[in-house]
Amino acid sequence: MRMFVVKYLFFFLVLITFSPIFATRTPFKKSEPRKRIVLYYHDILFRGNYTANATSAAVTKPTGLGQFMQGLMVVFDDPVTEDQQLHSTPVARAEGLYFYNTKTAYSVWFAYTLVFNSTEYNGTINVMGADMLMEKTRDLSIVGDTGDFSIARGIMTFQTEAIEEFKYFRLKMDIMLYECHKKEI
Repeated sequence: MRMFVVKYLFFFLVLITFSPIFATRTPFKKSEPRKRIVLYYHDILFRGNYTANATSAAVTKPTGLGQFMQGLMVVFDDPVTEDQQLHSTPVARAEGLYFYNTKTAYSVWFAYTLVFNSTEYNGTINVMGADMLMEKTRDLSIVGDTGDFSIARGIMTFQTEAIEEFKYFRLKMDIMLYECHKKEI
């Protein structure tokens, strides 16, 4: 019994002695992005009569659960421009899908790749995450990259800039890259 008390007393003394070390914590330092790019995503949904202009199409129908189009999936190959004009020269293409994933609010889940092939950038940025459409700004994760953006990590902030019924929308994409290991951009 005495050995038991001595062990725990020793443990208690060590804990008290080193407690300031355990309690000290380095404060979180907010880092600035190494590269920031602002681009505009343009989506023109195919509705059966304008195939020449459409850049996306619904591939499933809503489930009928709730009034928020849950289950509707859209695949896209959308132009991405440096300004807000749809007919500007694209600097990238957004290729992927989004689907409405809740029955209680308008929310979509995005998974896509920004494919760059311009004089300024070459490579890809992969993006995934939930887009709560009713929020002013929404953050999505940058989950993978190639080329000029190899092994970059970051956040993409969406902001809806224009909506024309269920035919066209434009998103402002604020891309903030915090690390990049292959080529300094």
